[in-house]
Amino acid sequence: MRGKKIKFMTNIREILADNLKEKRRKNGLTQEKLAEKAGMSLQYLAMLELAHKFPSGEMLERIAKALEIEPYELLAISPSANIELEILRNDIINEVKTLNETLANDITEKVIEAIKHTFIEENRKSKK
Repeated sequence: MRGKKIKFMTNIREILADNLKEKRRKNGLTQEKLAEKAGMSLQYLAMLELAHKFPSGEMLERIAKALEIEPYELLAISPSANIELEILRNDIINEVKTLNETLANDITEKVIEAIKHTFIEENRKSKK
């Protein structure tokens, strides 16, 4: 996972923000036009799209109506989020495998060193 940046939506505000931007763009609306259609300020819409705010149920319905969608569509986890989860899962599995291999090699080297040290000590004692 080093070097990779995977955006993982961790809360409902982020899910709403991503869906809101996607649906607004898909409908060819600017933030200004959607704010006007939904009866909210441009600043409030910007805060929603940045995941800094979460709308009331009434506002969610007004936004959905302006976008000509159902309100639940703004809160649904997109298939791309499932893909992100799968990528993250695979990256974690690969990291764990790498760590296991590294640990196994380190342990093997330490065991070999301990055996050599024991053998040298035993050999030294037997010569006395």
